[in-house]
Amino acid sequence: MASFPNSSKFHPQRDPPTLPTSNSTKLKTFTFSHHNFHTRKFKRAKKPILVSNSNSITTTTRSTINNNNNNNNNNPSYEICQLCLVGNLENAMSYLDLQVPIDEEAYVALLRLCESKRARKEGSKVYAHVSNSSLMMTLLTLKLGNALLSMFVRFGNLVDAWHVFGKMEERNVFSWNVLVGGYAKAGFFDEALDLYHRMLWGGMRPDIYTFPCVLRTCGGIPDLVRGKEVHGHVMRFGFESDVDVVNALITMYVKCGDIKTARLVFDKMPNRDRISWNAMIAGYFENGECLEGLRLFCMMLALPVDPDLMTMTSVITACEILGDERLGREIHGYVMRTEFWRDPSVYNSLIQMYSSVGLIMEAEKVFSRTEHRDVVTWTAMISGYENSFLPHKALETYKMMESEGIMPDEITIASALCACTCLSRLDSGIYLHEVAKKTGLISYIIVANTLIDMYAKCKCIDKALEVFHSTHNKNIISWTSIILGLRINNRCFEALCFFKEMMLRLKPNSVTLISVLSTCARIGALMCGKEIHAHAFRTGVSTDGFLPNAILDMYVRCGRMEYAWKQFFSGDQDVAAWNIFLTGYAERGKGSLAVELFHRMVESNVKPDEITFISILCACSRSGLVTEGLEIFDSMKYKYYITPNLKHYACMVDLLGRAGLLEDAYGFIQKMPIKPDPAVWGALLNACRIHHDVKLGELAAANIFRDDTRSVGYYILLSNMYADSEKWENVARVRKMMRENGLVVDPGCSWVEVKGKVHAFLSDDNYHPQMKELNGVLDRFYKKMKEAGIGGPESDQLDITEASKADIFCGHSERLAIAFGLVNSAPGMPIWVTKNLYMCQSCHNTVKFISKEVRREISVRDADQFHHFKGGICSCMDEDYRN
Repeated sequence: MASFPNSSKFHPQRDPPTLPTSNSTKLKTFTFSHHNFHTRKFKRAKKPILVSNSNSITTTTRSTINNNNNNNNNNPSYEICQLCLVGNLENAMSYLDLQVPIDEEAYVALLRLCESKRARKEGSKVYAHVSNSSLMMTLLTLKLGNALLSMFVRFGNLVDAWHVFGKMEERNVFSWNVLVGGYAKAGFFDEALDLYHRMLWGGMRPDIYTFPCVLRTCGGIPDLVRGKEVHGHVMRFGFESDVDVVNALITMYVKCGDIKTARLVFDKMPNRDRISWNAMIAGYFENGECLEGLRLFCMMLALPVDPDLMTMTSVITACEILGDERLGREIHGYVMRTEFWRDPSVYNSLIQMYSSVGLIMEAEKVFSRTEHRDVVTWTAMISGYENSFLPHKALETYKMMESEGIMPDEITIASALCACTCLSRLDSGIYLHEVAKKTGLISYIIVANTLIDMYAKCKCIDKALEVFHSTHNKNIISWTSIILGLRINNRCFEALCFFKEMMLRLKPNSVTLISVLSTCARIGALMCGKEIHAHAFRTGVSTDGFLPNAILDMYVRCGRMEYAWKQFFSGDQDVAAWNIFLTGYAERGKGSLAVELFHRMVESNVKPDEITFISILCACSRSGLVTEGLEIFDSMKYKYYITPNLKHYACMVDLLGRAGLLEDAYGFIQKMPIKPDPAVWGALLNACRIHHDVKLGELAAANIFRDDTRSVGYYILLSNMYADSEKWENVARVRKMMRENGLVVDPGCSWVEVKGKVHAFLSDDNYHPQMKELNGVLDRFYKKMKEAGIGGPESDQLDITEASKADIFCGHSERLAIAFGLVNSAPGMPIWVTKNLYMCQSCHNTVKFISKEVRREISVRDADQFHHFKGGICSCMDEDYRN
């Protein structure tokens, strides 16, 4: 007999029974198939339950008991057994209050009835009564101990189960099976395997009920090494011919990813049941070998072995994974010729399959023909619409489901919330949030995560943070969603703080790292980005998915082209990587280099896509390369057979407009084959701002505000155009329109990285501890500019009535960031600043002067482009600031 610790001091969650070399693995869920040992155990332990009409013990009966009659009919234990036999738990429990002696058989009957009725409170009361009786003064008998074990394991109470196990004077294989199964079902897989080994060390021989549970435990970890060890025990104890045991072996190998060994075990089976076929077919599907699974399905039909419901749903799911529309239709036809066509789960699988392969109308037909729609049916249709980019139909279907009185589940709510996110329907999202609270579905992590994403993308980041902080057991998706949400709401500094906190709790995946790298790129946090690059390299995920291009984009947007080129040549140069470089050169106004890079890309046999042409056309526009831009636009249509979209047309309008060809740009818009959107007219408005054509600019603005009254940028362009022409009354009118529409310009914010740490400066920031020193530095520069006869501000506080057009929407926060960099870095070190708004002419002139005065390179990336200052000259050549 194996020795155990003092049961009264042992706690399975605190001190699980592990071997010295065990690595504890706790998972939250563990599913047993319908043929595992638990099911058999409980079937064997149960007694027939009949319905009794007896509701109370009569006074006569109590009197008879008190007289202590020796007749069996009046014996308390006999009465309890009889009441338990007919399922009358309430009356049977009333005997415990009479303080009369009760024998072991009566306790066992009560415990089994409590277990079958899931009566936790009554079961605990019986256990307390047993503990106070003479039956537990020393050690529990085998029969009573097993009954207690079985009940506590069924209730998930491993603490009391372990205590009972330690008090048993004798244990049989059933005792061990129950406890091993209990730990496995609770997700304590390593502890369950440790118990199994202790069982062997104690000399207990496992039976056919032991191995299915232990093998599924190995698959749940998954642990192929220990699974193969248990396979050896199966052969040693002679159970290799038992169908249920071998089915469990197949499942274990499948879960551990060893599909070849699973097939060898399957092929050697002398007898196979339908579960054997299902396990092997589903195993192929789970391991991505759908074609092999379908071949086995055809072999199953040819033998013939009739498939069951599980077989058909697995095969339909395989068609979904393969995206094979033709095969899906054939399976649908087969289903309609069998009895499976009546089962809702088959219809649900068909709806999901059709919607995933893009046949949403076929999914609708199946849905309309379904007689009995449960929540899974409705959810399949809602998620099908959402995945097919029909979010409005998804919300309509959800409303129909509610009108029919069907309660949603967590997947339904999550799918509907995704539709709200796509449509920016904040009102519907708030309503679904309330539904989730009322139904308790808010506790599901998938619901919480979709709520975080919905609120963040609907610009309600504070609500997203509220949901995040109230979510228990946050997973990697929770953290990634809130980091990305902070990034898209321009709260990048907080996003980096959340990432650092997450690193203390969870290991980030490639999606998380992509989100954080985007944040670093946004605020120019080069050192943080390099640390993430190093982390990705150390953990072996630096080549996963889009991560290589995210690293490349971070270096390009931080202005470190030498690092970018090293990253570019370290992996595959796909079209996305080339596009990142083209965009980088466009932001720097290096159109000639961008055109040269475009030709190198084509020579490298990389076919350009739509984004490529947006980048190269922007680069031509910024550099005034009108002829090259027109040629590239024509080649897009006639050489690469890419139909231009609205973004390409906007680039062409910008190309012509910036070059001063305003009438040509306007004529180009009028000849467009598709209706111009606000972005196209916005490009013309910006050109009118640059070249002071107020009349045409007002025409462009009128067309913009006909379709879009919520975008702040267009109001800023119009206001800037009026300010350039000194039409201050019109400037005031535009700002009044903004206030009436509830539009607010984001406060100016600039970030500068000094000694590996990012510092943020807001417009009119008076709370920084070095503010007095920074203002002093700037005032000295302003004084020198005045002495040199260079136009510049006398201080960073400008009177708004005298301010130029861009001063109103600039904030001048980059000046504070540059001053901080000068004060806190070594002489000669370059300064890199990132800004969320446009850089005004006043700031541009000031930074040019500072770069010459201090003989430092200063880079400022604003919302529009990259400005590199050196020796009093900017890389943009003052193009946007010429009057």
